[in-house]
Amino acid sequence: MSHTHLEGGAGQVPVTSILGVQVSKLDMRGTVEVLEQAVASGRPHQIITANPIMIMAALESEENMRAMREAELIVPDGAGVVWAAEQLGDPVAERVAGFDLLHELMKRGEQLGWTAYLLGAAEEVVQEAARRLQKQYPKVRIVGVRNGYFGEPENAAVIEAIRQAKPDLLFVARDAKTQEPWIARYKQELGVPVIMGVGGSFDVISGKTKRAPVFMQKMRLEWFYRLASEPSRLPRMMALPRFMRTIKKVKKNHG
Repeated sequence: MSHTHLEGGAGQVPVTSILGVQVSKLDMRGTVEVLEQAVASGRPHQIITANPIMIMAALESEENMRAMREAELIVPDGAGVVWAAEQLGDPVAERVAGFDLLHELMKRGEQLGWTAYLLGAAEEVVQEAARRLQKQYPKVRIVGVRNGYFGEPENAAVIEAIRQAKPDLLFVARDAKTQEPWIARYKQELGVPVIMGVGGSFDVISGKTKRAPVFMQKMRLEWFYRLASEPSRLPRMMALPRFMRTIKKVKKNHG
């Protein structure tokens, strides 16, 4: 079994390799424990919540693959990633969905007095997400909120505001192309112990979009629900069959 070393005394994390991406085999509880140690270390850690679309993007883009390689922890967010690990004979403990991990970190933050910063999405979405999270987790101080609509010229000011706020947790919700590479590029400057890309989570938390019903999540059909709700996702979703074909090819070659 291979391991990756998590900086800052969080020790060894068992990983499985999926098309060259090292995905954690820990369950949700183990993941939260490791990230608690990451917060205690004070050193920056990038957490990637990987799904098949992101893994395919990494195979097609050097910048995305570099972010994957340099991330301190990659969790199996998508049902397709869990399936791939099973197919390749080195399964993960369970799906660790980014949306659920965000809430589990907030719960742990309630007990330990952590602070959080929300970066990304549209202004009204991120403000409403912050309001609802603050209400749900009153002991976690939300020390900053910023929408995701900024480019290269504003980077320095955005980073400086986050550095000044000194959060324990930084949740970043930007578009799929920029989210992970941006975190990878600036994580040392940001200096936040746990920096996690959360995709569309603020949209769900704010009530702008709905999450798939639990039975669909259990049947691994969350992707289908999202596609039905947002048909504009279809071009991105075309990565799913390519991912499945690639995994089957690798399995055949190694079988």
